[in-house]
Amino acid sequence: MSVAGSAWVDAGPGENGILKGAGERGRGASGQGGGSGQGKGSGQGKGQVRLEGRQVLVLTVLLVAQFMLAVDFSILNVALPVIGDGLGFSLSSLQWIATSFALSAAGFTLLFGRIADLFGRRRLFLAGLAVLALSSLVGGLATTSEMLLAARVLQGLATAAVTPAGLSLLTTSFPEGPLRQKALGLNGALMSAGFTTGAVLGGVLTDLLSWRWAFFVNVPVALAVLVVAPAVIKESRPTLRPKLDLPGATTVTLGLLALIYGLTRAGEHGWGSASALVWLAVGVALLIAFYAVESRAADPLVPVSVLKKRTVAWGNTAGLVAFLTETSLVFLMTLHLQEVLGFSALTAGLSFGVLGIGTVIGGSLAPRVIAATSTRTTLVIGGLLQAAATLSLVALGESRTGMWLLLIATFAGGIGNMLVIVGFMVTATTGLPDHEQGMATGLATMTQQIGITMGTPVMSAIVATRTDIHSGITTAIVVNTAIVLAGTLTTVFLLGRNADRPRR
Repeated sequence: MSVAGSAWVDAGPGENGILKGAGERGRGASGQGGGSGQGKGSGQGKGQVRLEGRQVLVLTVLLVAQFMLAVDFSILNVALPVIGDGLGFSLSSLQWIATSFALSAAGFTLLFGRIADLFGRRRLFLAGLAVLALSSLVGGLATTSEMLLAARVLQGLATAAVTPAGLSLLTTSFPEGPLRQKALGLNGALMSAGFTTGAVLGGVLTDLLSWRWAFFVNVPVALAVLVVAPAVIKESRPTLRPKLDLPGATTVTLGLLALIYGLTRAGEHGWGSASALVWLAVGVALLIAFYAVESRAADPLVPVSVLKKRTVAWGNTAGLVAFLTETSLVFLMTLHLQEVLGFSALTAGLSFGVLGIGTVIGGSLAPRVIAATSTRTTLVIGGLLQAAATLSLVALGESRTGMWLLLIATFAGGIGNMLVIVGFMVTATTGLPDHEQGMATGLATMTQQIGITMGTPVMSAIVATRTDIHSGITTAIVVNTAIVLAGTLTTVFLLGRNADRPRR
Protein backbone atom coordinates (compact mmCIF):
# COMPACT_ATOMS: atom_id res chain seq x y z
CA MET A 1 0.00 0.00 0.00
CA SER A 2 1.14 3.44 -0.85
CA VAL A 3 1.75 4.95 2.56
CA ALA A 4 1.52 1.93 4.81
CA GLY A 5 4.98 2.56 6.11
CA SER A 6 4.56 6.26 6.91
CA ALA A 7 4.34 7.37 10.50
CA TRP A 8 1.93 10.16 11.35
CA VAL A 9 2.54 12.99 13.77
CA ASP A 10 -0.07 12.88 16.55
CA ALA A 11 -1.32 9.55 15.25
CA GLY A 12 -2.37 6.63 17.34
CA PRO A 13 -0.68 3.29 16.85
CA GLY A 14 -0.76 1.35 13.62
CA GLU A 15 -4.27 0.63 12.45
CA ASN A 16 -6.15 3.29 14.44
CA GLY A 17 -7.38 0.78 17.03
CA ILE A 18 -10.17 0.03 14.59
CA LEU A 19 -13.38 -1.19 16.12
CA LYS A 20 -14.43 -4.56 14.84
CA GLY A 21 -17.54 -3.93 12.82
CA ALA A 22 -19.36 -0.83 11.69
CA GLY A 23 -22.55 -1.91 13.38
CA GLU A 24 -20.95 -2.93 16.65
CA ARG A 25 -21.27 -0.93 19.83
CA GLY A 26 -17.56 -0.31 20.22
CA ARG A 27 -16.20 -3.73 21.16
CA GLY A 28 -12.46 -4.05 21.14
CA ALA A 29 -11.60 -0.43 20.40
CA SER A 30 -8.34 0.93 21.57
CA GLY A 31 -9.98 4.33 21.52
CA GLN A 32 -7.09 6.03 19.83
CA GLY A 33 -7.88 8.17 16.83
CA GLY A 34 -5.07 8.27 14.34
CA GLY A 35 -4.47 10.74 11.61
CA SER A 36 -5.64 13.97 13.02
CA GLY A 37 -5.06 12.89 16.54
CA GLN A 38 -8.39 14.09 17.84
CA GLY A 39 -9.92 12.87 20.99
CA LYS A 40 -6.98 11.27 22.70
CA GLY A 41 -7.55 10.73 26.31
CA SER A 42 -11.15 11.72 25.93
CA GLY A 43 -12.57 8.35 26.54
CA GLN A 44 -12.82 7.06 23.01
CA GLY A 45 -12.60 3.58 24.31
CA LYS A 46 -14.99 0.73 24.52
CA GLY A 47 -18.59 1.56 24.04
CA GLN A 48 -18.29 5.36 24.09
CA VAL A 49 -21.49 6.69 22.56
CA ARG A 50 -21.49 10.34 23.68
CA LEU A 51 -19.47 13.17 22.21
CA GLU A 52 -17.27 14.92 24.73
CA GLY A 53 -15.58 18.31 24.99
CA ARG A 54 -13.19 18.81 22.10
CA GLN A 55 -15.01 16.22 19.97
CA VAL A 56 -18.09 18.48 19.90
CA LEU A 57 -15.97 21.43 18.74
CA VAL A 58 -14.22 19.39 16.06
CA LEU A 59 -17.50 18.00 14.78
CA THR A 60 -19.18 21.43 14.77
CA VAL A 61 -16.40 23.03 12.71
CA LEU A 62 -16.35 20.18 10.18
CA LEU A 63 -20.14 20.04 9.88
CA VAL A 64 -20.42 23.79 9.28
CA ALA A 65 -17.92 23.50 6.42
CA GLN A 66 -19.65 20.48 4.88
CA PHE A 67 -23.08 22.12 5.17
CA MET A 68 -21.80 25.22 3.39
CA LEU A 69 -20.42 23.08 0.55
CA ALA A 70 -23.72 21.20 0.24
CA VAL A 71 -25.62 24.50 0.01
CA ASP A 72 -23.26 25.51 -2.79
CA PHE A 73 -24.34 22.55 -4.93
CA SER A 74 -27.86 23.89 -5.42
CA ILE A 75 -27.95 27.54 -4.38
CA LEU A 76 -27.59 28.85 -7.94
CA ASN A 77 -30.19 26.58 -9.57
CA VAL A 78 -33.10 28.99 -9.11
CA ALA A 79 -30.92 32.00 -9.92
CA LEU A 80 -29.59 30.75 -13.29
CA PRO A 81 -32.06 32.67 -15.52
CA VAL A 82 -31.41 35.91 -13.60
CA ILE A 83 -27.63 35.43 -13.81
CA GLY A 84 -27.97 34.78 -17.54
CA ASP A 85 -29.84 38.04 -18.05
CA GLY A 86 -27.38 40.00 -15.93
CA LEU A 87 -24.13 38.73 -17.44
CA GLY A 88 -25.19 37.98 -21.00
CA PHE A 89 -25.26 34.17 -20.95
CA SER A 90 -27.17 32.63 -23.82
CA LEU A 91 -29.85 30.10 -22.91
CA SER A 92 -27.70 27.22 -24.18
CA SER A 93 -24.62 28.36 -22.25
CA LEU A 94 -26.40 28.73 -18.89
CA GLN A 95 -25.67 25.05 -18.12
CA TRP A 96 -21.96 25.87 -17.91
CA ILE A 97 -22.51 27.71 -14.64
CA ALA A 98 -23.32 24.30 -13.13
CA THR A 99 -21.16 22.17 -15.43
CA SER A 100 -17.94 24.11 -14.80
CA PHE A 101 -18.41 23.55 -11.07
CA ALA A 102 -19.26 19.86 -11.47
CA LEU A 103 -16.29 19.14 -13.75
CA SER A 104 -13.71 20.49 -11.32
CA ALA A 105 -15.47 19.24 -8.18
CA ALA A 106 -15.88 15.64 -9.36
CA GLY A 107 -12.77 15.44 -11.52
CA PHE A 108 -10.23 16.37 -8.85
CA THR A 109 -11.83 14.90 -5.72
CA LEU A 110 -9.93 11.60 -5.66
CA LEU A 111 -6.61 13.33 -6.32
CA PHE A 112 -7.17 15.85 -3.52
CA GLY A 113 -8.35 13.10 -1.19
CA ARG A 114 -5.00 11.36 -1.61
CA ILE A 115 -3.08 14.62 -1.33
CA ALA A 116 -4.81 15.15 2.02
CA ASP A 117 -3.45 11.78 3.18
CA LEU A 118 0.07 12.54 2.03
CA PHE A 119 0.59 16.21 2.81
CA GLY A 120 -1.80 16.99 5.66
CA ARG A 121 -5.56 16.94 5.96
CA ARG A 122 -5.96 20.13 7.94
CA ARG A 123 -3.57 21.95 5.62
CA LEU A 124 -5.62 21.02 2.54
CA PHE A 125 -8.89 21.68 4.38
CA LEU A 126 -7.83 25.24 5.27
CA ALA A 127 -6.31 25.94 1.85
CA GLY A 128 -9.51 24.81 0.16
CA LEU A 129 -11.62 27.03 2.41
CA ALA A 130 -9.42 30.02 1.58
CA VAL A 131 -9.88 29.36 -2.16
CA LEU A 132 -13.63 28.96 -1.62
CA ALA A 133 -13.89 32.32 0.16
CA LEU A 134 -11.86 34.07 -2.55
CA SER A 135 -13.68 32.45 -5.48
CA SER A 136 -17.08 33.19 -3.91
CA LEU A 137 -16.11 36.84 -3.56
CA VAL A 138 -14.96 36.92 -7.19
CA GLY A 139 -18.19 35.24 -8.32
CA GLY A 140 -20.31 37.76 -6.46
CA LEU A 141 -18.38 40.66 -8.02
CA ALA A 142 -18.32 39.14 -11.53
CA THR A 143 -19.06 41.56 -14.36
CA THR A 144 -18.61 39.14 -17.27
CA SER A 145 -19.62 35.56 -17.99
CA GLU A 146 -15.95 34.54 -18.24
CA MET A 147 -15.22 35.94 -14.77
CA LEU A 148 -18.17 34.07 -13.30
CA LEU A 149 -17.19 30.74 -14.91
CA ALA A 150 -13.60 31.12 -13.65
CA ALA A 151 -15.00 31.63 -10.15
CA ARG A 152 -17.18 28.53 -10.50
CA VAL A 153 -14.17 26.42 -11.56
CA LEU A 154 -12.27 27.63 -8.49
CA GLN A 155 -15.30 26.90 -6.30
CA GLY A 156 -15.37 23.37 -7.70
CA LEU A 157 -11.65 22.87 -7.02
CA ALA A 158 -12.14 24.18 -3.48
CA THR A 159 -15.00 21.72 -2.97
CA ALA A 160 -12.83 18.89 -4.34
CA ALA A 161 -10.22 19.74 -1.71
CA VAL A 162 -12.35 20.57 1.33
CA THR A 163 -14.91 17.75 1.12
CA PRO A 164 -12.57 14.70 1.25
CA ALA A 165 -10.17 16.47 3.63
CA GLY A 166 -13.03 17.35 5.97
CA LEU A 167 -14.50 13.84 5.81
CA SER A 168 -11.12 12.22 6.48
CA LEU A 169 -10.60 14.55 9.45
CA LEU A 170 -14.01 13.43 10.67
CA THR A 171 -13.40 9.69 10.23
CA THR A 172 -9.97 9.86 11.85
CA SER A 173 -11.28 11.94 14.75
CA PHE A 174 -13.74 9.22 15.76
CA PRO A 175 -13.03 5.47 15.90
CA GLU A 176 -15.17 2.97 14.03
CA GLY A 177 -18.32 2.24 15.95
CA PRO A 178 -21.09 4.33 17.56
CA LEU A 179 -19.21 7.65 17.62
CA ARG A 180 -18.21 7.54 13.97
CA GLN A 181 -21.71 6.42 13.00
CA LYS A 182 -23.19 9.34 14.93
CA ALA A 183 -20.74 11.79 13.33
CA LEU A 184 -21.37 10.44 9.82
CA GLY A 185 -25.11 10.48 10.48
CA LEU A 186 -25.02 14.16 11.37
CA ASN A 187 -22.72 14.88 8.44
CA GLY A 188 -25.00 13.07 6.01
CA ALA A 189 -28.11 14.76 7.35
CA LEU A 190 -26.59 18.22 7.07
CA MET A 191 -25.19 17.56 3.60
CA SER A 192 -28.58 16.50 2.28
CA ALA A 193 -30.34 19.28 4.20
CA GLY A 194 -27.77 21.69 2.78
CA PHE A 195 -28.65 20.64 -0.76
CA THR A 196 -32.32 21.39 -0.02
CA THR A 197 -31.49 24.59 1.86
CA GLY A 198 -29.49 25.78 -1.13
CA ALA A 199 -32.55 25.53 -3.36
CA VAL A 200 -34.63 27.52 -0.87
CA LEU A 201 -31.93 30.06 0.02
CA GLY A 202 -31.07 30.69 -3.62
CA GLY A 203 -34.67 31.68 -4.35
CA VAL A 204 -34.95 33.89 -1.26
CA LEU A 205 -31.65 35.72 -1.84
CA THR A 206 -32.33 36.21 -5.55
CA ASP A 207 -35.85 37.54 -4.95
CA LEU A 208 -35.08 39.78 -1.96
CA LEU A 209 -31.51 40.92 -2.65
CA SER A 210 -29.57 39.77 -5.71
CA TRP A 211 -28.17 36.59 -7.23
CA ARG A 212 -24.75 37.90 -6.16
CA TRP A 213 -25.59 37.08 -2.54
CA ALA A 214 -25.74 33.41 -3.48
CA PHE A 215 -21.95 33.79 -3.80
CA PHE A 216 -21.33 36.34 -1.03
CA VAL A 217 -23.05 34.18 1.63
CA ASN A 218 -20.10 31.75 1.53
CA VAL A 219 -17.49 34.36 2.41
CA PRO A 220 -18.24 35.05 6.11
CA VAL A 221 -18.90 31.34 6.81
CA ALA A 222 -15.62 30.25 5.21
CA LEU A 223 -13.69 32.99 7.04
CA ALA A 224 -15.24 32.00 10.38
CA VAL A 225 -14.21 28.36 9.89
CA LEU A 226 -10.72 29.48 8.83
CA VAL A 227 -10.36 31.42 12.09
CA VAL A 228 -11.68 28.69 14.40
CA ALA A 229 -10.40 25.49 12.76
CA PRO A 230 -6.64 25.89 13.47
CA ALA A 231 -7.35 26.13 17.20
CA VAL A 232 -9.69 23.13 17.24
CA ILE A 233 -8.43 20.63 14.65
CA LYS A 234 -4.96 19.15 14.93
CA GLU A 235 -2.82 18.56 11.87
CA SER A 236 -1.89 15.14 10.60
CA ARG A 237 1.03 14.80 8.24
CA PRO A 238 3.54 12.08 7.41
CA THR A 239 7.04 12.18 8.84
CA LEU A 240 8.17 10.50 5.61
CA ARG A 241 6.54 11.87 2.48
CA PRO A 242 5.98 9.16 -0.15
CA LYS A 243 5.78 9.92 -3.85
CA LEU A 244 2.49 10.92 -5.38
CA ASP A 245 1.32 8.51 -8.07
CA LEU A 246 1.35 10.96 -11.01
CA PRO A 247 0.37 8.46 -13.77
CA GLY A 248 -2.55 7.29 -11.64
CA ALA A 249 -3.54 10.85 -10.72
CA THR A 250 -3.42 11.92 -14.38
CA THR A 251 -5.48 9.03 -15.76
CA VAL A 252 -8.18 9.14 -13.08
CA THR A 253 -8.54 12.93 -13.19
CA LEU A 254 -8.74 13.07 -17.00
CA GLY A 255 -11.04 10.03 -16.99
CA LEU A 256 -13.45 11.62 -14.53
CA LEU A 257 -13.38 14.94 -16.41
CA ALA A 258 -14.23 13.15 -19.68
CA LEU A 259 -16.96 11.10 -18.01
CA ILE A 260 -18.64 14.08 -16.37
CA TYR A 261 -18.37 16.15 -19.55
CA GLY A 262 -19.90 13.29 -21.52
CA LEU A 263 -22.79 13.11 -19.08
CA THR A 264 -23.48 16.83 -19.37
CA ARG A 265 -23.36 16.58 -23.19
CA ALA A 266 -25.84 13.69 -23.03
CA GLY A 267 -28.17 15.75 -20.88
CA GLU A 268 -27.98 18.65 -23.33
CA HIS A 269 -28.08 16.79 -26.67
CA GLY A 270 -29.52 13.37 -25.79
CA TRP A 271 -27.96 9.98 -25.23
CA GLY A 272 -27.65 9.37 -28.95
CA SER A 273 -25.33 12.36 -29.37
CA ALA A 274 -22.06 11.34 -31.02
CA SER A 275 -20.01 13.84 -29.00
CA ALA A 276 -21.54 12.60 -25.73
CA LEU A 277 -20.82 8.96 -26.58
CA VAL A 278 -17.22 9.77 -27.61
CA TRP A 279 -16.52 11.61 -24.36
CA LEU A 280 -18.12 8.85 -22.30
CA ALA A 281 -16.04 6.23 -24.13
CA VAL A 282 -12.85 8.24 -23.54
CA GLY A 283 -13.72 8.54 -19.86
CA VAL A 284 -14.32 4.80 -19.48
CA ALA A 285 -11.08 3.99 -21.35
CA LEU A 286 -9.06 6.30 -19.12
CA LEU A 287 -10.58 4.82 -15.95
CA ILE A 288 -9.70 1.31 -17.20
CA ALA A 289 -6.16 2.59 -17.84
CA PHE A 290 -6.16 4.00 -14.29
CA TYR A 291 -6.96 0.55 -12.87
CA ALA A 292 -4.12 -0.96 -14.93
CA VAL A 293 -1.70 1.72 -13.73
CA GLU A 294 -2.68 1.18 -10.09
CA SER A 295 -2.14 -2.58 -10.42
CA ARG A 296 1.54 -1.95 -11.20
CA ALA A 297 2.34 1.21 -9.25
CA ALA A 298 4.74 1.04 -6.30
CA ASP A 299 2.85 3.82 -4.49
CA PRO A 300 -0.64 3.72 -6.03
CA LEU A 301 -3.10 6.57 -5.68
CA VAL A 302 -5.73 3.96 -4.78
CA PRO A 303 -4.39 0.48 -3.96
CA VAL A 304 -6.17 -2.17 -6.03
CA SER A 305 -6.59 -4.19 -2.84
CA VAL A 306 -8.79 -1.38 -1.51
CA LEU A 307 -10.87 -1.22 -4.68
CA LYS A 308 -11.45 -4.98 -4.38
CA LYS A 309 -12.86 -4.69 -0.86
CA ARG A 310 -16.58 -5.41 -0.92
CA THR A 311 -17.29 -2.68 1.58
CA VAL A 312 -15.53 -0.10 -0.60
CA ALA A 313 -16.84 -1.28 -3.98
CA TRP A 314 -20.48 -2.00 -3.12
CA GLY A 315 -20.73 0.65 -0.42
CA ASN A 316 -19.82 3.26 -3.04
CA THR A 317 -22.27 1.69 -5.48
CA ALA A 318 -25.06 2.22 -2.94
CA GLY A 319 -23.92 5.81 -2.47
CA LEU A 320 -23.88 6.47 -6.21
CA VAL A 321 -27.48 5.27 -6.49
CA ALA A 322 -28.57 7.30 -3.46
CA PHE A 323 -27.20 10.61 -4.73
CA LEU A 324 -28.18 10.01 -8.36
CA THR A 325 -31.80 9.22 -7.55
CA GLU A 326 -32.63 11.74 -4.83
CA THR A 327 -31.00 14.80 -6.40
CA SER A 328 -32.56 13.97 -9.77
CA LEU A 329 -35.93 13.52 -8.07
CA VAL A 330 -35.63 17.10 -6.78
CA PHE A 331 -35.12 18.13 -10.42
CA LEU A 332 -38.20 16.17 -11.52
CA MET A 333 -40.37 17.61 -8.76
CA THR A 334 -39.12 21.10 -9.58
CA LEU A 335 -40.29 20.55 -13.15
CA HIS A 336 -43.64 19.27 -11.89
CA LEU A 337 -44.17 22.19 -9.52
CA GLN A 338 -43.17 24.91 -12.01
CA GLU A 339 -44.03 23.54 -15.45
CA VAL A 340 -47.08 21.41 -14.63
CA LEU A 341 -48.60 23.15 -11.59
CA GLY A 342 -47.38 26.67 -12.40
CA PHE A 343 -45.77 27.53 -9.04
CA SER A 344 -43.05 30.18 -8.84
CA ALA A 345 -39.39 29.22 -8.38
CA LEU A 346 -39.45 30.51 -4.81
CA THR A 347 -42.57 28.51 -3.90
CA ALA A 348 -41.11 25.39 -5.52
CA GLY A 349 -37.93 25.81 -3.52
CA LEU A 350 -39.79 26.32 -0.25
CA SER A 351 -41.82 23.14 -0.82
CA PHE A 352 -38.62 21.12 -0.53
CA GLY A 353 -38.33 22.16 3.10
CA VAL A 354 -40.16 18.96 4.06
CA LEU A 355 -37.50 16.97 2.22
CA GLY A 356 -34.87 18.75 4.29
CA ILE A 357 -36.72 17.87 7.50
CA GLY A 358 -36.90 14.24 6.38
CA THR A 359 -33.17 14.09 5.73
CA VAL A 360 -32.35 15.56 9.14
CA ILE A 361 -34.58 12.95 10.81
CA GLY A 362 -33.06 10.20 8.68
CA GLY A 363 -29.56 11.31 9.59
CA SER A 364 -30.36 11.21 13.30
CA LEU A 365 -32.05 7.81 13.01
CA ALA A 366 -29.36 6.15 10.88
CA PRO A 367 -26.73 5.58 13.62
CA ARG A 368 -29.41 4.02 15.86
CA VAL A 369 -30.61 1.73 13.09
CA ILE A 370 -27.02 0.71 12.31
CA ALA A 371 -26.32 0.02 15.98
CA ALA A 372 -29.52 -2.02 16.36
CA THR A 373 -29.05 -4.00 13.12
CA SER A 374 -26.10 -3.54 10.74
CA THR A 375 -24.99 -1.21 7.96
CA ARG A 376 -26.20 -3.73 5.34
CA THR A 377 -29.68 -3.90 6.88
CA THR A 378 -29.79 -0.11 7.16
CA LEU A 379 -28.95 0.24 3.47
CA VAL A 380 -31.77 -2.17 2.58
CA ILE A 381 -34.36 -0.49 4.85
CA GLY A 382 -33.46 2.94 3.50
CA GLY A 383 -33.52 1.79 -0.11
CA LEU A 384 -36.93 0.16 0.21
CA LEU A 385 -38.41 3.20 1.96
CA GLN A 386 -37.00 5.54 -0.68
CA ALA A 387 -38.27 3.32 -3.52
CA ALA A 388 -41.80 3.13 -2.07
CA ALA A 389 -41.95 6.89 -1.52
CA THR A 390 -40.65 7.62 -5.03
CA LEU A 391 -43.05 5.20 -6.72
CA SER A 392 -46.03 6.82 -4.99
CA LEU A 393 -45.29 10.02 -6.93
CA VAL A 394 -46.58 8.44 -10.16
CA ALA A 395 -50.05 9.21 -8.75
CA LEU A 396 -49.41 12.96 -9.00
CA GLY A 397 -51.86 14.58 -11.36
CA GLU A 398 -51.93 17.89 -13.17
CA SER A 399 -53.85 19.74 -10.45
CA ARG A 400 -52.58 21.22 -7.19
CA THR A 401 -54.76 18.93 -5.10
CA GLY A 402 -51.95 16.36 -5.15
CA MET A 403 -49.54 18.58 -3.22
CA TRP A 404 -50.15 16.63 -0.01
CA LEU A 405 -48.84 13.48 -1.72
CA LEU A 406 -45.74 15.25 -2.98
CA LEU A 407 -44.95 16.63 0.47
CA ILE A 408 -45.47 13.31 2.28
CA ALA A 409 -43.56 11.29 -0.32
CA THR A 410 -40.54 13.62 -0.40
CA PHE A 411 -40.48 13.66 3.42
CA ALA A 412 -40.51 9.84 3.65
CA GLY A 413 -38.11 9.51 0.73
CA GLY A 414 -35.71 11.91 2.45
CA ILE A 415 -35.61 9.68 5.53
CA GLY A 416 -34.97 6.57 3.44
CA ASN A 417 -32.36 8.27 1.27
CA MET A 418 -30.46 9.48 4.33
CA LEU A 419 -30.41 5.98 5.84
CA VAL A 420 -28.73 4.84 2.63
CA ILE A 421 -26.26 7.75 2.56
CA VAL A 422 -25.10 7.25 6.15
CA GLY A 423 -24.95 3.49 5.63
CA PHE A 424 -22.88 4.06 2.50
CA MET A 425 -20.42 6.38 4.25
CA VAL A 426 -19.97 3.99 7.19
CA THR A 427 -19.54 1.00 4.88
CA ALA A 428 -17.15 2.71 2.45
CA THR A 429 -14.79 3.91 5.21
CA THR A 430 -14.85 0.80 7.41
CA GLY A 431 -11.86 -1.48 7.87
CA LEU A 432 -9.24 0.92 6.48
CA PRO A 433 -6.30 2.35 8.47
CA ASP A 434 -6.13 6.08 9.16
CA HIS A 435 -3.51 6.78 6.50
CA GLU A 436 -6.00 5.62 3.86
CA GLN A 437 -9.04 7.49 5.18
CA GLY A 438 -8.42 10.49 2.90
CA MET A 439 -8.34 8.16 -0.07
CA ALA A 440 -11.49 6.35 1.12
CA THR A 441 -13.39 9.56 1.73
CA GLY A 442 -12.08 10.88 -1.60
CA LEU A 443 -13.66 7.85 -3.28
CA ALA A 444 -16.88 8.41 -1.35
CA THR A 445 -16.95 12.12 -2.24
CA MET A 446 -16.22 11.33 -5.88
CA THR A 447 -19.13 8.88 -5.82
CA GLN A 448 -21.39 11.56 -4.33
CA GLN A 449 -20.47 14.18 -6.90
CA ILE A 450 -20.70 11.84 -9.88
CA GLY A 451 -24.14 10.75 -8.65
CA ILE A 452 -25.29 14.36 -8.33
CA THR A 453 -23.89 15.18 -11.78
CA MET A 454 -25.36 12.08 -13.48
CA GLY A 455 -28.85 12.35 -12.06
CA THR A 456 -30.20 15.42 -13.83
CA PRO A 457 -28.88 14.57 -17.35
CA VAL A 458 -30.25 11.03 -17.09
CA MET A 459 -33.70 12.11 -15.93
CA SER A 460 -33.93 15.12 -18.25
CA ALA A 461 -33.15 12.84 -21.21
CA ILE A 462 -35.97 10.50 -20.12
CA VAL A 463 -38.43 13.39 -19.74
CA ALA A 464 -37.48 14.60 -23.23
CA THR A 465 -38.54 11.28 -24.79
CA ARG A 466 -42.20 12.26 -24.28
CA THR A 467 -43.95 15.19 -25.92
CA ASP A 468 -46.14 15.74 -22.84
CA ILE A 469 -44.03 16.93 -19.91
CA HIS A 470 -46.29 15.37 -17.27
CA SER A 471 -46.04 12.00 -18.99
CA GLY A 472 -42.27 12.40 -19.28
CA ILE A 473 -41.94 13.18 -15.57
CA THR A 474 -44.06 10.13 -14.67
CA THR A 475 -41.85 7.88 -16.83
CA ALA A 476 -38.72 9.30 -15.21
CA ILE A 477 -40.17 8.65 -11.74
CA VAL A 478 -40.67 4.98 -12.64
CA VAL A 479 -37.07 4.74 -13.91
CA ASN A 480 -35.85 6.50 -10.76
CA THR A 481 -37.67 3.93 -8.62
CA ALA A 482 -36.19 1.06 -10.65
CA ILE A 483 -32.66 2.41 -10.09
CA VAL A 484 -33.26 2.63 -6.32
CA LEU A 485 -34.51 -0.97 -6.26
CA ALA A 486 -31.54 -2.14 -8.35
CA GLY A 487 -29.18 -0.49 -5.85
CA THR A 488 -31.02 -2.15 -2.96
CA LEU A 489 -30.82 -5.59 -4.60
CA THR A 490 -27.11 -5.02 -5.20
CA THR A 491 -26.69 -4.39 -1.48
CA VAL A 492 -28.64 -7.53 -0.58
CA PHE A 493 -26.80 -9.93 -2.85
CA LEU A 494 -23.33 -8.46 -3.36
CA LEU A 495 -22.32 -6.58 -0.22
CA GLY A 496 -22.30 -9.83 1.76
CA ARG A 497 -23.65 -10.76 5.14
CA ASN A 498 -20.22 -10.56 6.76
CA ALA A 499 -19.32 -7.14 5.34
CA ASP A 500 -20.19 -5.28 8.52
CA ARG A 501 -19.62 -7.97 11.10
CA PRO A 502 -16.68 -8.03 13.48
CA ARG A 503 -13.51 -9.42 12.03
CA ARG A 504 -11.96 -12.24 14.01
